[in-house]
Amino acid sequence: MSSRVSLDLLHTFLAVHRAGTLTRAAEVLGLSQPTVTAQLRTLETQLGQALFVRGARGVTPTPAADDLARRLDGPLDALAGVAGSLGSEPDRTLLLGGPAELMSLRVLPALAGTIADGVSVRARLGLAEDLLADLSAGRLDMVVSAIRPRRAGLHVDLLCDEEFVLVGKSDMSNILAYAEDMPIIRRWWRHVLRTPPPKRAALVVPDLRALRAAAIAGMGVTVLPRYLIAEDLEAGTLRDLHPTDDPPINTLYLATRAAVRDAPHVAAARTALLAAARTW
Repeated sequence: MSSRVSLDLLHTFLAVHRAGTLTRAAEVLGLSQPTVTAQLRTLETQLGQALFVRGARGVTPTPAADDLARRLDGPLDALAGVAGSLGSEPDRTLLLGGPAELMSLRVLPALAGTIADGVSVRARLGLAEDLLADLSAGRLDMVVSAIRPRRAGLHVDLLCDEEFVLVGKSDMSNILAYAEDMPIIRRWWRHVLRTPPPKRAALVVPDLRALRAAAIAGMGVTVLPRYLIAEDLEAGTLRDLHPTDDPPINTLYLATRAAVRDAPHVAAARTALLAAARTW
């Protein structure tokens, strides 16, 4: 690589490699797509080799691009962070993503002390795949994920295991599901009962808290993580309809961008969450 290669070109390259599309990279960088395309072509010309194969749904990195991304990942982010903090107070805003239910009931309350110490938090709720893509692209600092991240540039901690329970007010035929294909229901049924679940749900709503409310209202039975319904089981407003010593579990991970992991505000939040998760 020539010593004259611009850091701006490398920054654009890394954004495209992380985003997977020129359009998304342009949004992250605050540039037009033609500008991103032109910068990529300039870099490829200077390096004397192609870095991406263009396709209808985005760009596919070449082996040379993957190697370059590994070399740039971390150092380039760190340099950008230093440049951004010069002449001003360091930004102490944590950009955090995770599933709505766990974030509401466990993750955000665990950050009370961190916020009291002056750290600002901007939370984004959504699906793991989307949030991890934003994490890799630098739009988030930290993500709670039920998918083990395997992308370059991320540090991954085991956060906790969540246990799933079949609950309702009584044995009923109505099934309350998170999605039409009933992924949580299907997993519990096959793991515990060794049979397929009923073929159709009476209610489908993509919110575990809504399923909990529907079950408490007596609309049917559903499968929920124990943390969400522990107080209901203790109070008797919901029943564990099939106690088992071998419930299905879901492992949750805390993924942090390696480039910002040691920033004081990010490290404080990570420490708080890992400590709190021991009691979840």
